[in-house]
Amino acid sequence: MTMKSDLEGEQGITSGPAYAVPPVARAFKLLRHIAGGDTVANMSDTARMLGLSRTTLIRLMATLEAEQMIERTADGRGFKLGLGLAALAGQALFSSDIVQVGDAIIQRLTDTLSLSSHIGVLSGRDVLYVARRTPNVHLVSNVGLGSRLPAHATTLGRAILAHLPRETVTTLFHGVRLTAATAKTPTTLAALARQLDADRDAGIAWSDSNFEVGISSAAAAVFDRSGNVIGAINVTGPTASFAGHARRRHEIIQAVGDAATQISQRLGYAPTRNNDGRRRSL
Repeated sequence: MTMKSDLEGEQGITSGPAYAVPPVARAFKLLRHIAGGDTVANMSDTARMLGLSRTTLIRLMATLEAEQMIERTADGRGFKLGLGLAALAGQALFSSDIVQVGDAIIQRLTDTLSLSSHIGVLSGRDVLYVARRTPNVHLVSNVGLGSRLPAHATTLGRAILAHLPRETVTTLFHGVRLTAATAKTPTTLAALARQLDADRDAGIAWSDSNFEVGISSAAAAVFDRSGNVIGAINVTGPTASFAGHARRRHEIIQAVGDAATQISQRLGYAPTRNNDGRRRSL
């Protein structure tokens, strides 16, 4: 006799609200609200904004504080996200294969180039930063672990999008207003397609003040054993760290490309190559 799980039909749980637990949903809504900058210094105001009773809010706050999901601010007047939540997020991020395999590789990349390095994966139309290494220099990347930035405007995002099927990119951004980080950011689907074609042909996504004035970046895609793009790595830093002799640009392109290839190969990817030796776009 086969025992049935209490979660029989669990595939439906993730696609609809039938099994949602309202108190849990309210707790997550509160956490997102605090993450957005409200310290809940005024309980009545926060309760009103969230559509909760003050009593319910107090109970949620007490529970989340007891579980270390939130903690008191330094002045004791409000709350911020807690170390317990940070620990859970860190465990979730590091559980990714690309992070476990790539973490040591991007550390060597940072040591070699003296530039900040990151691993990112696509999350909707954003790129999610899942690993970060910084050099021992004064000016380093201020993009934190877990940050989300628009994929179309960043080298990490462009490197991933460039190796997705064109119809996938079209569907993802159809009817979406592409915001401009700088004057160099593609703001139409056609402009984005041209940028992605150039990135794919070059084998690297390069930025000189494309996302932030005075900051340069270079990114390369990472592939899994099936040849599907699953993320990207990049290096970033002040434009002065990328500038100068042409050999410096070549050094960065070579190092980033080699690091991305190492991660891909350790994930089981066997790259094919064109006659000129470059990795063939998939």
